[in-house]
Amino acid sequence: MALFGPEFLTAAGTIAERNPETRIIIDHMGRPPAATGIKGSEAWTNLTDLLRLGKHPNVAVKATGAPSYSAEPYPFTDIHGHLHQIFEAFGPERMFWGTDITRMPCSWNQCVTLFTEELPWLTGQNKEQVMGRAICKWLGWNIPG
Repeated sequence: MALFGPEFLTAAGTIAERNPETRIIIDHMGRPPAATGIKGSEAWTNLTDLLRLGKHPNVAVKATGAPSYSAEPYPFTDIHGHLHQIFEAFGPERMFWGTDITRMPCSWNQCVTLFTEELPWLTGQNKEQVMGRAICKWLGWNIPG
């Protein structure tokens, strides 16, 4: 199950606890809807609620649309710390990169390189996991090699 809605993070924790066999993906890192235009620190006011979900092994997070929550231009340094906290809470096996490119304030390349080049703590196999391998495993998709 994948869900979007910052107001449902606490409920997602309850569902995850009661249904440990159900896998849940929190889309857009639980951030507010893009239509609100909320950016910068205001977009992260419920981050603690998201981080609490990391204790549930059946909950993952999709880091979709990360640049759109920044109040700064590329490389969006004001969100790096938040992304790191999410990575620490969920690990490389349960944090999935995504773009939502149609509403990004930057190019496709910048959406990719934000994760592949600008986050010094995201390296090696951890980077491979976040950038695609982990979601394939989570969904049961076979990938060659």
